[in-house]
Amino acid sequence: MDVTDLLRELGVADAVVPDGGIAVRTPIDGSVIGHVALDDAAAVDAALADAEAAFRHWRRVPPPARGELVRLFGEELRGAKDALGRLVAVESGKILPEGLGEVQEMIDICDFAVGLSRQLYGLTIASERPGHRMMETWHPLGPVGIISAFNFPVAVWAWNSALALVCGDTVVWKPSEKTPLTALACQALLGRALARYDGIPGDVAAGLSRVVIGGVEVGAALVADPRARLISATGSCAMGRAVAPVVAARMGRALLELGGNNAMVVTPSADLDLAVRAILFAAVGTAGQRCTSLRRLIVHDDVRAALVARLKRAYEGIKVGSPLEDDTLVGPLIDERAFTAMQAALVAAAADGGTVSGGARTLADELPDAWYVRPAIVEMPGQTRIVTEETFAPILYVVPYRELDEAIVLHNAVDQGLASCIFTTDLREAETFTSAAGSDCGIANVNIGPSGAEIGGAFGGEKQTGGGRESGSDSWKSYMRRATNTINYSTELPLAQGIEFN
Repeated sequence: MDVTDLLRELGVADAVVPDGGIAVRTPIDGSVIGHVALDDAAAVDAALADAEAAFRHWRRVPPPARGELVRLFGEELRGAKDALGRLVAVESGKILPEGLGEVQEMIDICDFAVGLSRQLYGLTIASERPGHRMMETWHPLGPVGIISAFNFPVAVWAWNSALALVCGDTVVWKPSEKTPLTALACQALLGRALARYDGIPGDVAAGLSRVVIGGVEVGAALVADPRARLISATGSCAMGRAVAPVVAARMGRALLELGGNNAMVVTPSADLDLAVRAILFAAVGTAGQRCTSLRRLIVHDDVRAALVARLKRAYEGIKVGSPLEDDTLVGPLIDERAFTAMQAALVAAAADGGTVSGGARTLADELPDAWYVRPAIVEMPGQTRIVTEETFAPILYVVPYRELDEAIVLHNAVDQGLASCIFTTDLREAETFTSAAGSDCGIANVNIGPSGAEIGGAFGGEKQTGGGRESGSDSWKSYMRRATNTINYSTELPLAQGIEFN
C-alpha cells in the first residue's frame, strides 16, 4: 500500500527510508509501508537534554502566550485532518471515521488547552494569623515523558502534550513502534505551528517536543531518567506494573492509563433499542482494541434472551473489511499476536461452558498477511476466570444476574477499573450504580456505553488501570507543581496554632 502522498502532505516523506530501522506494516493487508530510523538510549538522553534546556526558557513564557502555540497547532490539525485521519486508519487499522474522529479529539483538546492557558487557577486560603495571606500557586513541572499505544496513536499524545505545553512543560514522546509514522506526522505539524509562532527562539523550539522511536530499550531509558519529571504511560497493566516501580524509585511522577475490562449492566427496565446500538459501537468499534471497549455484558435474566437474539442479528449485519471502505464497521486486528490471543480466549471460554457465536478469521484467502475476524458473542454460565481477564479483541461475554447488588458485585470483581455503564430507566438503579456503593470505575455512565469519552471530563480509571487522569477537568494539575505561599504584610510575627516563642 502506497502512502507516499499522505506522508508528503503531512511533511514526513523524508523520514521514511528504503530499509533498515523499523519496518512499518499496515494491518489492512500486512504490507510494509515504510521504514523509519530506530533510536536508542543515547537518543533518549539527547532528547531529554534538549527538553530540559528548552524548559528553562519555556517555563518563563506567560501561559496565555504558551496557549497561542497550541492554538496554532490546532489550526494545523484542522488543515491536515483528512490526511492525518487517513494515515491513522492505514497505520493502526481503525476505520476511517474513527481515524478522523481521533484527529478531532486532538483539535478539541487544543481548544480546551487554549482556554485553560488563562485558567491555571490557585486558591486563596484564609489564614488564622492577622495580617497574613495564604495562597497556592501552580508552576511548570519540567520535561514530560509520554509513552503511547498503537490503538490511539495520536489522540493520547495530544491529550498529554497540549496540556503539558500550556502548563509550561516540554515533551519527549515514545510512540508505539507499531505506529511511528503518525507520531512523526504529529511532530511535523507541531513544527509548522512553531514556524508561525514567534514567542521563542529556534533553539528552544527544537526542544519543546521530541519523538524517540524504538522498543522496550527506548521506553526503559525514558522511564528511568530523572529529568523526565512525569511519565505518562498508556498501555497494558503489565506495562504499568513495570513502569510504576522504576518511576517511584527515583521519586518521579507516573500518570498511568492501563487496561480496562469494562462492563455494561442491562436491567429489566432498559431501553433495549438504545442498549443494542450502544453495545454494538462499544464492543466492536476499533475491532475491540480500545481500553474502553465493552467486554462484559451483565444482563438481567428477564431480558437476556431477547437482548442476545437482537445482538446476534445485529452482529450478522456488520461488515468486516478494509477500514478505508465507507461501509466497513470493523477493520483488522493489529497483528497475528492479537488474533492468537483472541482465539485462545474463545477456547478457554468454551471450556468454561460458554457458547461462542462468531470469532472466526475472515478474508484470509484474499489477505493472508492481515488478521480480520468476525466479532464474537460468548454466552457464559457465570463470570469465570477468562471473563475477568482483558483480551484486546472483539469478544463480548454475556453473564446473567437476578438482583442489582449481584450485578454490581460481578461488575467490580475484576482487576481493572476504567469504564462502566448501566442501562436502566429506574432512577434508583441509576443512582445506586453511580454512587459509592456502585461501580468502582473512573468512568460510570447511565444509558450510554463505556466508550466515546468527551474532552471536557477527566479520563482514567482505578485499581490496575493505574489511577491516572488525562484530558479535561483538573487533570492539568498532573503537569504542574503546587506551591503554598504565605505572605505577611503586618509588622508582627505571630506563629500558627497560637505557639508562643519569645
